[in-house]
Amino acid sequence: MRKIFLLFAFAAIAAISFSQKVSLNLFLGTSNYEGDLQANFFTFTQPGLALGGGLSYQLSDKIFIRGGVTFAKIEADDKKNPKVYFRNLNFKSSIQEFHVAAEYYLFGTEDVKLSPYVFAGVAVYHFNPYTKDTSGTTYFLQPLSTEGQGFYLDRKPYSLTQFAIPFGGGIKYALSDNIKIGVEVGLRKLFTDYLDDVSTTYVDPNLLLTNRGPKALELAFRGAEIDKTATYPVVLTKRGEPKNKDWYYFTGITLSYRFPAKGESGGGWDKSGGRKKSRLGCPRS
Repeated sequence: MRKIFLLFAFAAIAAISFSQKVSLNLFLGTSNYEGDLQANFFTFTQPGLALGGGLSYQLSDKIFIRGGVTFAKIEADDKKNPKVYFRNLNFKSSIQEFHVAAEYYLFGTEDVKLSPYVFAGVAVYHFNPYTKDTSGTTYFLQPLSTEGQGFYLDRKPYSLTQFAIPFGGGIKYALSDNIKIGVEVGLRKLFTDYLDDVSTTYVDPNLLLTNRGPKALELAFRGAEIDKTATYPVVLTKRGEPKNKDWYYFTGITLSYRFPAKGESGGGWDKSGGRKKSRLGCPRS
């Protein structure tokens, strides 16, 4: 991920140096996820904070190419879901994402104040689910193989860095010729069901204890923490839903600043790439 961020930084410097159709984009909002601990496809419950930044390049009046990085946190807890309260699992994870996407503005961006748009692209992201035991000690869950990954049946350890498909939409409002504010909703289609470390069925507790130790067994099923009579479920009892892959998504406010061309006081570009009058009717100096 560090190499990707460095590559993006160098690309940003180059873009600003050699092009004047570049905008700096900032994002501030909430992050959330849908999965085995959060069944609602889109919700604002148990939200995390999302911060992002990047650059976009104007190919035409309606089409932009953008790249950016986003840092976020997601979390969920069975205690807040009565349907799976007895399982008593919970997790948190940081998300570090780099994405490249194409934006399409439905009505263009020139001579309009409101610009609705949609976007889609490709992303690479890193996650690492963790939880705390009853003493408050933090444990990262992937090395514990709570569902027997790496030693039980054909279950393989999941990678903490994976690809995703980002898509969504938003609307921007022009405050001036070079500054826009807006709102955006961006969803990420994932190819893993282990964003929350929960996917399939309970592993044989003896095998889990032998291969990963008592802490793995303790955190694979935590029902006894809220019900002293609860016992570890029968082997292959449903723990998650592997047919439904996880998602994460961002909702928030965007701020865009377009770097004006040399000697330009504002406005956009005409179809030939030259200067044009301010889209907001501001007189030029």
